[in-house]
Amino acid sequence: MTPARGGTRRPGRGTATGVPVDEPARPDRIRRPVDAIRFAASCALLVAVMLLVSIAQQTTHGLQTDIAEGTAHAPRLLLSLATLASSFGVLAVPVAFAFERLFHKDGTRVAIALLAAAIAFLITIGLDDLVVPSAPGGVLDSLIWGGTATAPVHTDIAPVIAFVTAVGMAGRFRWQAATWTMIGLAALTGLTASYASVAALAATYLLGRAIGHGTLYAVGTPNPRPPGTAVMGALERLGLRPERAARLDAEEGGGTEEARRYGVVLADRPAGDGPARVPPRRGEWHLDVRVLDRDQQTAGVLYRVWRLLRLRGTMTGRALRSLRRSLEQESLMAYAVDAAGVRTPRLAGTSEVGTEAALLAYEFVPGRRLGDVPREEVTDGLLTDVWRQFRRLQAGRLAHRRLEDGAVLVGDDGRAYVTDLRSGETAAGDLALRLDLAQLLTTLALRAGPERAVRTAADVLGEEALAATVPLLQRVALSRATRTTLRQHKDLLTRIREQIVRLEPETEAAPVRLERFRPRTIFSIVALSIAAYIVIPQVGSLDIGLLVSTATWWWVAVALGAAMLTYLAAALMLMGFVPERLPLWRTVLAQVAASFVKLVAPAAVGGVAVNTRYLQRSGVRPGPAVASVGASQLVGMVTHILLLVLFGFLTGSANKATQDLAPSRTVVIAVLALGLVAGLAVTVPKVRRVAASRMRSMFSGVVPRLVDVLQSPRKLATGMGGTLLLTVAFVLCLDASIRAFGGSLHWTSVVVVFLTANALGSAAPTPGGLGAVEGALTLALTISGLTAETATSAVLLYRLLTLWLPVLPGWAAFAYLQRKEAL
Repeated sequence: MTPARGGTRRPGRGTATGVPVDEPARPDRIRRPVDAIRFAASCALLVAVMLLVSIAQQTTHGLQTDIAEGTAHAPRLLLSLATLASSFGVLAVPVAFAFERLFHKDGTRVAIALLAAAIAFLITIGLDDLVVPSAPGGVLDSLIWGGTATAPVHTDIAPVIAFVTAVGMAGRFRWQAATWTMIGLAALTGLTASYASVAALAATYLLGRAIGHGTLYAVGTPNPRPPGTAVMGALERLGLRPERAARLDAEEGGGTEEARRYGVVLADRPAGDGPARVPPRRGEWHLDVRVLDRDQQTAGVLYRVWRLLRLRGTMTGRALRSLRRSLEQESLMAYAVDAAGVRTPRLAGTSEVGTEAALLAYEFVPGRRLGDVPREEVTDGLLTDVWRQFRRLQAGRLAHRRLEDGAVLVGDDGRAYVTDLRSGETAAGDLALRLDLAQLLTTLALRAGPERAVRTAADVLGEEALAATVPLLQRVALSRATRTTLRQHKDLLTRIREQIVRLEPETEAAPVRLERFRPRTIFSIVALSIAAYIVIPQVGSLDIGLLVSTATWWWVAVALGAAMLTYLAAALMLMGFVPERLPLWRTVLAQVAASFVKLVAPAAVGGVAVNTRYLQRSGVRPGPAVASVGASQLVGMVTHILLLVLFGFLTGSANKATQDLAPSRTVVIAVLALGLVAGLAVTVPKVRRVAASRMRSMFSGVVPRLVDVLQSPRKLATGMGGTLLLTVAFVLCLDASIRAFGGSLHWTSVVVVFLTANALGSAAPTPGGLGAVEGALTLALTISGLTAETATSAVLLYRLLTLWLPVLPGWAAFAYLQRKEAL
C-alpha cells in the first residue's frame, strides 16, 4: 500500500491484532484543552476567594471562631487519631500510588506529578515567607484570620493536591477515596490547631489544583489515545474482520477534527442494506471508522459555552459532553437519519476502545466532500438531490446543526449523502429546523451562487418554507466556519434574501432576535463597571461639605448650563461636516452617549468611534462617515491650535502673570528632541509606510468631504459655529466654576488655561484625559494667580460637571440609541 500523505508512518502499537495500520507516529505527550480550562477556572476561583475574604473579613472571622469553638468539644482522642493518621497518610498514600504507577511502567506521569508538587512547594514557601510579611493588612492577611500564628497557604497539603491532580486517578476510586480522606483529615487538623483558616484551606486547594493542571498543560500529559491497532481489536470484538487500515483524516490534511478517521478493508464484508456499490477495487475501503478520544471532548468548550449563553432558546447543544454522551448522541442520530430515509452511510457498529476512546464504524462511501467538488460539477441535479435529502431530515424532525460543505458527501455515483452527524438532534423544534435550512441555503449559495441555491430549494421545499427562513438569515445563526467564509462574501446573505423575496414578495423580512445579548451589551456592562470603579474613588475624595458651604450656587448653575451647552455645540459641529441631513435631537443624544464612552477610552478615541457608528446607523456609508468625523476633528484641531496661539499672545499682553505659561527652555529642548527622533524614524521605510497608512486610514476622504461642506455656506456656518461654540461653552463652564469659589481671572487667561489643559487631555492615553486634565488645570490656574484651594475646588467642580455628572445620562443615552438601533 502506498503510504498516505502527512508524515512518516509506522504501524500502530497496542493490541496485537496482526492487522497492519498505516497511521502517523503517535506523539508521546499531548496538551489537553481540559487542563487549560481547569487551570483557568482554578485561578479564577482563587481570585474570587481572595476578593470575597477581603470584603467579608468579619464573616470569615466569625466562621473561624465557630469552628474553633465546635472542635473544642470534640473528643481529644479522636482528634489525636485524626492528626496521627493524616500526618502519616497524607504522604504515604500518594507515594504508594506512585510506586503502583511505576510498577505499571507509567513513570512519565509520576515524574510530571512530582514536578507539579515541587512547584507547589516552592510557591507556598514563597507565599508564606516572602509575600505575606511584605504585605501586612492585605488580602492574604485576611485569609489567615488576622494573626501570625496561621499560614495563608497550607504548605503540607498544597504539594500533595498538586501531585494528585497531575498524576491522574480517574477511574481508580479506592485510591481517590484514600487520598482525599487523608487530605481532609490534614485540613481538619489544621483547623483544630489554628494552623489554617477555612479561607486558607480553600485557597490551598485551588492553588494546588491550578498548579497541577497548569503543569500538565505546560509539560503535556502522556498520550492516552489508543493506537490504530487497538481500534482494530475493538472492531474484531464487534464480529468484524479487519484486514488492513489507514488514517484518512491525515491523508486529507485535516487533523483538526474532533474525531480520528480510519479507512478499513474487511476480510469478508458483512451483508447490509447500505448504498449499492460495485465490489471493492484495490485501495477502496469497506468501513469509515470514527474514533472519539476522551481528551478531545472538551475541544471548543469555551466557544460552545459562549454560544449557549449568547443565543436564545435551544439553538445549541450541551457545551460539555462526556465520551459516553457523544457516542450515544451520534449513534442515535445515525439510526434516526437512516430510518427517515435519508441517504447516509450506514452505521455498522459502535464500541468502546479501552477507557479513553470509542468508535463508530460506518459503511464507507467513496466520494468527495461538497467543498472539494469543482464549481462546474455542482449541477442543478446535484443541488436538487441535496435538497431532497434535506426534506427527509425535516420531515423526520431531525436537526443536523452542522450542514457545512463537509457534511454533504458527493459519492462517486453522483448522489448526495448526509454525513457528520455528531451534533445532530432528534425531535427538533421548529427553530432548529429553520436554522438548518438557513445554514444549508448559505452553504449551497457559497458553492453555486444564491440564484441556483434558492431556485433548486424552492422546487423541492416550496416557496413558503423559504420565506419562513428569511428572518433567520443572520450571521449569528450560522456556524463559525461559515461566518468566517462570509467575510469574503459580505453581501451573500442579502442576495439570498433578495432571491427569496422575488419568489415570495409578501415575505416578512424582519429578522428574528436570536441573541440573548450582543457583544456590545457586554461592552456596555464592562464600561459601566470601569466607570463606576473610577468615579466612586474620585467622588469619595471630594469634600462635599466644603463645596456646599463655600460655593456660590448662582455660578454653579451657570457652569452647569454651560456644560449642557457643550453637547448642543458638539452636535452642531458634527452636523456641519455631514452633507446628509441629521436630526438635531438624536445627534445631541449621540454626543451625550459619547461622554459615557470616553470614560473607558482616551478622550480622542471614544467620541470618534461613537460618532462614526452613529453616522453609519443614520444611513451614511462607512467611508463618508469616517471622512465626516475626520473632517470635523481636523477642523477642530486646527481651530484649537490657532486659538491657543492667538489667545496666548493676547494673554501675554494683557496679564504678565500668565507669561509663566510660556514654554520653558526644557520644554523647547524636549519638543525639538522628539521632533528629531520622529524625523529619524520617518527615514526608516517600514516606519514611514506604517505612519502613512495610519494617516491615510484616519483622514482618507477628508479633503473631498471638506470640499462638499465648502459648497454649502449653511453647512460651513453650522460646523464652524459649533466648533467655536464648543470652546466658548467649555471656557464659560471653567470661568463660572472659578467664580463659584470666589476666584477671578482675566477671560483671556481662562481661555489659554482651558485650551492648554484640553490639548493635554486629548493627547493623554487615559480615559477622558483623567489625571492629565486635572493636573494641568490646577497647575495652570495656580500659576495664573489663584490660590491652591480655589484652583483645586474650581477644577473639581469643572470636572464634576463635564466628566462625572454626565456618566449616568450618557449611559442612558447610549442604551436608548442602541435600543433604537442608532448606535
